[in-house]
Amino acid sequence: MVLSKRSVFGTNIEMGFGFMVLVLVALLFSFSPICVFGEKHENPQNHKKLRFDKNGEFKILQVADMHYANGKSTLCLNVLPSQNGSCSDLNTTSFVQRMILAEKPNLIVFTGDNIYGRDSSDSAKSMDAAFAPAIASNIPWVAVLGNHDQEGSLSREGVMKYIVGMKNTLSQFNPSEVHTIDGFGNYNLEVGGVEGTDFENKSVLNLYFIDSGDYSKVPSISGYDWIKPSQQLWFQRTSEKLQKAYKSGPMPQKNSAPGLAYFHIPLPEYASFDKSNFTGVKLEPDGNGISSAKVNSGFFATLVQAGDVKAVFTGHDHLNDFCGKLTGINLCYAGGFGYHAYGKAGWSRRSRVVVARLEKTPEGAWGDVKSINTWKRLDDQNFTQIDGQVLWSRSFGSKISWNTCSNLLAFLLLNYVAKFS
Repeated sequence: MVLSKRSVFGTNIEMGFGFMVLVLVALLFSFSPICVFGEKHENPQNHKKLRFDKNGEFKILQVADMHYANGKSTLCLNVLPSQNGSCSDLNTTSFVQRMILAEKPNLIVFTGDNIYGRDSSDSAKSMDAAFAPAIASNIPWVAVLGNHDQEGSLSREGVMKYIVGMKNTLSQFNPSEVHTIDGFGNYNLEVGGVEGTDFENKSVLNLYFIDSGDYSKVPSISGYDWIKPSQQLWFQRTSEKLQKAYKSGPMPQKNSAPGLAYFHIPLPEYASFDKSNFTGVKLEPDGNGISSAKVNSGFFATLVQAGDVKAVFTGHDHLNDFCGKLTGINLCYAGGFGYHAYGKAGWSRRSRVVVARLEKTPEGAWGDVKSINTWKRLDDQNFTQIDGQVLWSRSFGSKISWNTCSNLLAFLLLNYVAKFS
């Protein structure tokens, strides 16, 4: 029997002790031992330039929680009785292949628990099989780590080193310019505008990938790990650098380019939503339905302060697939993808797609990002597409302002006419 994360520890999160938590975090990290010094584990292909296609689109396929183990011999969990005899890791492989063929993404992002180390007889072989469809597609792909990837024959560091050396990946071990940072697999990618346009050499979309850790290393705090101050500092400096570059020549822009962040474990702020203010479902049964760290390290506040990230995408809670907006940032799940991961019989495995679209300049050329949309696909008979929504639009704020002003002017005019008629 494969234990889910819920059989290990509880998930209740105390949300009302913000000040105490911040003080605790400051104390904890003043002696944090989990720092990695800047080693180089680079693959020349990892610096391939991403850019929007000739149709002005950039599409990202998110694959969360494959939990891959040993292929055909690894059976599925929580499927219908009729599937028990034939379902295996190969169903996960087939789903990845179907998603690639259907969506034809420009980038594939694996957001952790890519393999299930406890059941894998060889972590390297499991990764070879898990990422094989992405490699065969010749589409660039990246990965971050979850809380189960390192539980097999390779350490957490070893898993990330192996991923970085794989074919067609743009994954990076850690930022080379940073001497000390927690975790493995903190990096960013820049997406350039359409080739041949004024924006071809500007990063019009910024992607951040962060190691959210596995389990707490603090004896007095149980549960999951959290994003540390060293990682947040790297993110802040990277965001500032990218925003400064975007607002300077060539083609200086008034506003920042939008950013997207990908990691495994959801932030405590994911618990801010209920079914009245998100799109999707929250079916996780324990506590508040969100399995985040018990420590709020303040990364959401860091994101808000930076101002460029418009959406965060995580996995970890397989039965949650919602998106909700908090303080201008969309917090999104992908939903469980893998068949060897816990799920719910009759509830289809799923994947999230995000597409950023460019706007046309007055001259008719492709410019900067106009909108970011998302939807999910189910691994059912019809490969159903669900929950399409707009995550962000550059013109949305101005339209709202104009509509508001128009309505206000009309209201004042009517009142003026009524008063003096």
